[in-house]
This record gives sequence, C-alpha cells and structure tokens, in this order.
Amino acid sequence: MSFVTGAAMRSLEEAAFRRGVSAESLMDRAGEGIARRLLDHFPQPGRAVAYIGKGNNGGDALVALRYLREAGWQIALKAAYPETEWGVLPRRKRRELVEELPNALPEGSGPLLLLDGLLGIGARGTLREPLARLAEEMAWLRDSHGAVVAAMDLPSGIDADSGEGRGVVADLTITVGVAKLGLSTPAGIASAGRILLVPLGDLPPPEGSALELFGPDAFPGLLSPRPHDFHKGDSGRIGLLAGSPGMTGAAVLAATAALRAGAGLVTLHVEPEFLPSLAAPMPPEVMVKVSPTPVTDAFSAGHDALVIGPGIANMSKTGQADLLARLAKPHPPAVLDADGLNFLATAGKTALLDSRHLITPHPGEFRRLAPDLAEKDRLAAAVAFVTRHPCTLLLKGARTLVAAPGEATRFNPTGHAGMASGGQGDVLSGVAGAFLAQGMKPCDAASLAAWLCGRAAERALAKGPVTTASDTLDELGGAMRDWQERRR
Repeated sequence: MSFVTGAAMRSLEEAAFRRGVSAESLMDRAGEGIARRLLDHFPQPGRAVAYIGKGNNGGDALVALRYLREAGWQIALKAAYPETEWGVLPRRKRRELVEELPNALPEGSGPLLLLDGLLGIGARGTLREPLARLAEEMAWLRDSHGAVVAAMDLPSGIDADSGEGRGVVADLTITVGVAKLGLSTPAGIASAGRILLVPLGDLPPPEGSALELFGPDAFPGLLSPRPHDFHKGDSGRIGLLAGSPGMTGAAVLAATAALRAGAGLVTLHVEPEFLPSLAAPMPPEVMVKVSPTPVTDAFSAGHDALVIGPGIANMSKTGQADLLARLAKPHPPAVLDADGLNFLATAGKTALLDSRHLITPHPGEFRRLAPDLAEKDRLAAAVAFVTRHPCTLLLKGARTLVAAPGEATRFNPTGHAGMASGGQGDVLSGVAGAFLAQGMKPCDAASLAAWLCGRAAERALAKGPVTTASDTLDELGGAMRDWQERRR
C-alpha cells in the first residue's frame, strides 16, 4: 500500500468524482471505516468527543461519532466555528446525528477518545485560533486525563508531505484511502502515533511507490491457515546461536519466540560454559545442544534457517572466528542480529552480507555497520545499504523499515514507545527466523515479524503503558489472529 503526497491524494479523489463517485459517499465510507478501526481498537464502549473545524475532515469525524454512538459510546462535540460557517457536507452529517450534542466531556467510564477533525490534508502552517485552543485542550486531556487522541486522516497542523508542523499529537492516526507521505517522516512519526489504514475501493493506491505501508490489507496470504495434513516437518527446523555466559535470557526469548511463531523444531546450539548461567528456564520444547563447537554444529545440522546473534557477546574467541568463517561459506537463510552484527562490523566483514541474510540492526548497530550512512535520511540510508550489500535489512526505530534489493521499502505501522525495553529484538529475531524456516521470503519474514511483534505489544497495553519482551511473547498468538482477520 503506497504512500502519497497531498496533491496525489487530491488527484485520486478528483478521478473518483469524474467516475461519478460522490464526495458524500466517500465521506460516509471513510467515517464508517474510521469507526470500525476504533471499535476494533477499543472493544469496550467509553466516551468520544469530536473536535472539528469547518471542513470535510470534521465531517469524517461526525460520521464516525454516529457509529460510535450506535455501538454504545457516550458522545460529545467541540466545534471551533459556528455551524453556519461549516461546509455543506459537515452540516449534513451533523443533522444526521439528530439531537443536540453536549460540548462538555460526557459522563461515564471506559476510554476517553478524542477525534481530531480540525484540519485536513490541504492545511498549511501553524494552527491559529480558535483551532489552536481546541488542540491545546486535547493535549491537556491526553496528558492529565489519560485521553487517547485519534486523528482523522492526518494530525491537524502537520504537513501532508513533510510531516512538519506544530499541531495535534495523536496516539492513533486513521488514514483514509492511501497513507499520506508525511506520516512516514521522522516529524510525522512523532505526531501520528499508530497508523491505521481505511482502504477505499474508489481510491486505489498508485503502483510503483518506493515506500509501502505494510499490513494485512496490502499483503494478504502471508499467514494462511495450515493444511489439515500439516506436520512439524512442514513447519521448519530452526537453529539458534544465541546466549552466552551472563546473557542467557536472550536465548530464552529468541527460542520461545520461534516456537510461538510456529517453528516445528527449535534447536539452541551453545558452548559448555552456557549452561551454568542459564538463569531463566528454557521452554521444554527447545532442544539444547551443548558442544565445544556449536557454530560448526549449527551450520551443519541441516536446519532450514538460522538465528545468529542475540546475547552472544561473551561467546569464545574461537567461536567468533568460526562464525565469521562459516558466514563466508554456503549456509541456510539466516537472521543476523545484535552481537552477530557487531562481530561483522568489528571484523570489517560486512562484505559477507548477501541474499541469504536478514539483518535486524537498531540505529547504533547500523551506525557500526555503515558509519557513512548513519546520518542520512533513514529511508535513503536503508536503500543505499541494500544496494551496497544485497541482503534484507530490517532497520529498527520509531517505525521499522524493511528494505531489500529490487523491492519497495516497507514501513511498519505497529508498536509503541512502551516497547523501549531490553529483549524485544531477541523476540523479533526468533519470529523472523521461524518464518524463514517455513520458506517465507526474507523480505516477507522481516516485515511480518515486525508487524506481529508491534501488534502483540499493542495488545499488551491492557496491562499498562510499558511492555516487556515477555509481554510481547504472551500476546503473539493474538497478534497472528489479528493479522488473519485483517482487523488492524
């Protein structure tokens, strides 16, 4: 699913109008789709307040408000201007709500949801009064009352193309038809929060985009139901080189993640010094093979895929040298993470990276791999890296990017700031490795793993605002179901 500029989005709308599609029908379907996304996100009714300006963005919010009310929500309206100054369609959608709406916060329990419908994609510049006052009120309720801000299409006050601008900071942005390019920039990411897409058949995304929004609507079929005669041999055999003395938790997390992502056989290859420091219990389904030559064993065991790197900082020097030597020879597809990448960077062996490798660096690891690219725009840096090294790159950050030679770069919309805790990368590596072992293309394995781990962490928000790696593991199955049901 492509990202488009504001001008390109307007061209899509104008083409739909020329085909006889009415602006009102687009608004009705957009508002209903926004409401459906919100109801999926908030299954228990609460209170919803629409903050609107004069334009059609406010009309989308009013339609969504109607569907929320039908689902049992208490609703209210905060309008920046008298109704006589609104556009034709917003006035019509206001009348469809029938009764007068309070302009104070509704009473009741449940989530407090603020719908940002102040401005649409055509707005430019800093928010002015009376819009600025309502934006400040939303920010205050978010900070002091735990309100969740949901932006209609784009947070008010940010530029549709660059993401720049000071305005509303949203927790959710429900973008309509096609994602706006400004949502993918560092500034846009900081304002948009979680991005949810409402696809509309009358607004088909253009083909050939260099950047795609990754999600179940655009990439169906990646988690199809298993055939009824499926068995563990079909699920893939995965070998892990993970953990070392004092860092055994990484091995536990990566191995558990591989199991929960569906790997049929999971084997952890470790040096003898590993076992005495195994502070966390390894799942009983994981086979632990102890050997003075775990690297040789892992590469020669006939695994369908390998996961190399989580927690191996204290691997013996002999093991490190063996690993670098083995990476230069034929081997199964492999996820390279954490210390596996650091070994490559320190040894100056990044030239070994090729199509067999799915690498998952965070920004610091990426800087060590490619110091000359670290200061570039993230998208440009990712594309430049896979042009130089023909591997699949999963570049972690506030929004993960997945780049591979000959593929459009993919933008992952899931996850939240509460995931900023140790071990999340170990989980991600295990999930990606499981998909590689099942025969998935590296680009698909990386993208799906990022989406699922982010979505699992979102599901874990029910426990509180901070999500540990173990919390992400606990919700991984539910995230897989969410993907299959295409509700996110």
